[in-house]
Amino acid sequence: MIPIILLALLGICVLVQFYFALVYFFPLSRHKDPDVTEQVPVSVIVAAHNEQDNLFELLPMLLDQEYLEFEVLVVNDRSDDDTEFYLYELEKQFSNFKVVTVKKTPEYLNSKKYALALGIRAAKYEHMLFTDADCRPYSTKWIEKMQSGYVTGADIVLGYSPYAQLKGFLNHLIRYETLLTAIQYLSQANKGQAYMGVGRNLSYTKACFFRNKGFASHIKITGGDDDLFVRDAVNNSKVNIVIDKEAQTWSIPKKTFREWITQKRRHLSVGKQYKADDKRKIGAFVISNIFFYVLAIILLVVNSHLAILAAIVGLRYIVMFSAYTSVARRLNDKLSLVLLPVLDLVYFFNYLFLGISVLLYKRIRWK
Repeated sequence: MIPIILLALLGICVLVQFYFALVYFFPLSRHKDPDVTEQVPVSVIVAAHNEQDNLFELLPMLLDQEYLEFEVLVVNDRSDDDTEFYLYELEKQFSNFKVVTVKKTPEYLNSKKYALALGIRAAKYEHMLFTDADCRPYSTKWIEKMQSGYVTGADIVLGYSPYAQLKGFLNHLIRYETLLTAIQYLSQANKGQAYMGVGRNLSYTKACFFRNKGFASHIKITGGDDDLFVRDAVNNSKVNIVIDKEAQTWSIPKKTFREWITQKRRHLSVGKQYKADDKRKIGAFVISNIFFYVLAIILLVVNSHLAILAAIVGLRYIVMFSAYTSVARRLNDKLSLVLLPVLDLVYFFNYLFLGISVLLYKRIRWK
């Protein structure tokens, strides 16, 4: 009797996953970005703390963008390397380059959000495009492509920002986690149910920022300048997505498991601040996957109903991995089919352990 109950629960988990695949994921793979019809002026904003080497690579790529009217604004946040000197030299060379300097962050305020808020206030143009110092645009059309998302009257445009492909299993796992996260937030935004974005590739208007009181509701929380702002803004703002390769930015991922775990714990701790409905939706997908593996392993160990188990597991792999690979192709991202079953298993169990560890999470400052 117990094995039958376990099989039924396994089937329910798979059906929940199929719902997400059919309603959200497959439609995302067919998404078409808007055509560029006009170019509105844009302020590209980067907050940086001791990022001289990254800025040395990033800023020429930003200043070389093929766009009619834009400015690049860097918020130099308490840097004590040679960032200030480098930015000063660029400011002399380029009329569309601006620097805002932060000498000290007010007590009890999150430093990155404070830096971004100052940059937003100093921005010349209504439309703003954000990225991080360690990111790189894939093309000289990045600004143009991301701004195409405003054609339909959007207030916020969400983009995709994958990590570079390097050697090693950790790199595969990080890129898989990034892809699954993007599949979830982009697919739900595609259905008018946006709940987060990533600051590595995000755009919104000044009016949207001030209408939603900026970062006021979470100014003391480490992280969340991207997803928590989107959380607050979606009720009175229209959100669009742009996912073409030319609209993407990329960055180098963490190279040690410990660094990545620290980063993911910070992200998950911010997730506790999401709206209840969004947490239930995310939780339904994640928990259905975790329980799928737990139940499948139990049934395999007790050696019960193996033929039915194999059929359910096989069908789940075919449908879900087809959804993931179809979205990956749309995003022009690479997904290892050989490692996919292992990555999926490790990812969801790692998610479980990270979720538990967040209960013991200690506050971490941005930098």
